[in-house]
Amino acid sequence: MAWTALTLNTMQLALDNIDLTSLTKADLGAMLFDQLGVNKREASDLVDAFFAIITARLVAGEEVKLADFAGFQVRLKAPRPGRNPRTGEKVEIARRQVVTFQSGSKLKERLKVSPF
Repeated sequence: MAWTALTLNTMQLALDNIDLTSLTKADLGAMLFDQLGVNKREASDLVDAFFAIITARLVAGEEVKLADFAGFQVRLKAPRPGRNPRTGEKVEIARRQVVTFQSGSKLKERLKVSPF
């Protein structure tokens, strides 16, 4: 099923001309500019601020929840043994931080009824 429009309360965003397989910050800014009448600079600043806030919270080790959509959290992955694929040499993969995604309740419900 191709998405042609997205309705947000009383606002409808047309998605016809947007490649949703690789949505960029520029695409989001262009949508704000084209469909909501926000000027290009403000649209770009809004999108940048949105991602900056999420990034800052995650870097600070805080969980980020986008109500009914998803949650993001930083988790520590323990060190583990690995192997250099080129040489076959055993190496230790260091402990690292990763961001995890957990879908929210409304997203889960929409996915249950979506045939793709």
